[in-house]
Amino acid sequence: MKMLFWLCIVLVVYAYLGYPLFLWFISRYRGRPLLRNLVAPTVSILMSVRNEEQTLPAKLDNLRRLDYPRNSVQIIVVSDGSSDSTVRILREHDDMLHLIVLEAARGKAAALNEAFRWATGEILVFTDARQMIDSNAISELTACFGDPEVGGVSGELMLEGDSDSTSNAIGTYWKIEKLVRRLESESGSVIGATGALYAIRRSLYKEIPSATILDDVVIPMNIVRQGNRVIFQASAIARDRLFTEKGKEFSRKVRTMTGNFQLLWLQPWLLTPANPVLWRYASHKLLRLFCPWLLILMPIASGMSVGPIYRVAFAMQVALYSVAVFGTLFPFARRFRLVAVASTFVMLNAAAALAFYNFITGKNVVWR
Repeated sequence: MKMLFWLCIVLVVYAYLGYPLFLWFISRYRGRPLLRNLVAPTVSILMSVRNEEQTLPAKLDNLRRLDYPRNSVQIIVVSDGSSDSTVRILREHDDMLHLIVLEAARGKAAALNEAFRWATGEILVFTDARQMIDSNAISELTACFGDPEVGGVSGELMLEGDSDSTSNAIGTYWKIEKLVRRLESESGSVIGATGALYAIRRSLYKEIPSATILDDVVIPMNIVRQGNRVIFQASAIARDRLFTEKGKEFSRKVRTMTGNFQLLWLQPWLLTPANPVLWRYASHKLLRLFCPWLLILMPIASGMSVGPIYRVAFAMQVALYSVAVFGTLFPFARRFRLVAVASTFVMLNAAAALAFYNFITGKNVVWR
């Protein structure tokens, strides 16, 4: 039991602290510089939408205001089985975009595959309807392709929300995630991209399974598999708000982590030597998926072990989960940072556990 306890704690600490620290050493002593060139290649912006009548007007206005040569930009929007006013709104802007209407919903991945068939730009830029992108974002992305080793570029998602402790705790988690991506980029390639804004060379696009939940992981990983780098460019910014509605952020994390489990089925090569960044993928994506089970084993192992260290460890874990439960039952308590951080940490790992349940039962996941 003592060995199990230490194994669990080593793996959890490595997942959240050790891996970023290793990346820091690699980037510091064996970093890979980026060659930027302020050129303006032709660009195709691809966007899949479904029932986005509330967000589309602002998004289309946002795309009109991009600071990029107009004659070098093609905008392709796929309506994926929309049943509201989405198609009507898009048709009102046919002067700026190419519209593809799918009468029946086929999923975002299938919609992106369809958009790709009509794309003519040298660079494909992927974005979503909800997030706004800065006017210089496309230029910041395309400049990175001046480096011949770069096949994909992820932008940065800036989360804006209320200044309450819960939002701050989620924001802190996201800052850590962005730090990991920056260190991965400086030392090689990132594992996945920011779905709200990323770009790839059109010549490197590989069609993805129609059921894919996380296109922003599969597409970049296919780029890396072909021997190219995928880097993180912090100056290419997309902006979004933190979900403040009860359960919204939890649902988003469950969907994302379910998508990560789904990849194990749809893209088994990710777990083989065919994956050039297997160590990074296992450290960044896989280990966090299994942290909930390590966190369950830790109090069991420490509670069954003899010695003052294990008694203290057990008491600290009980205190952590008690604070988290208290913060969940009484939201007002999350005004205190310790309660907010504990509640958020447990929420994220609970989302991973529920995602595993979705994976093994097939709930909300299509296996094709």
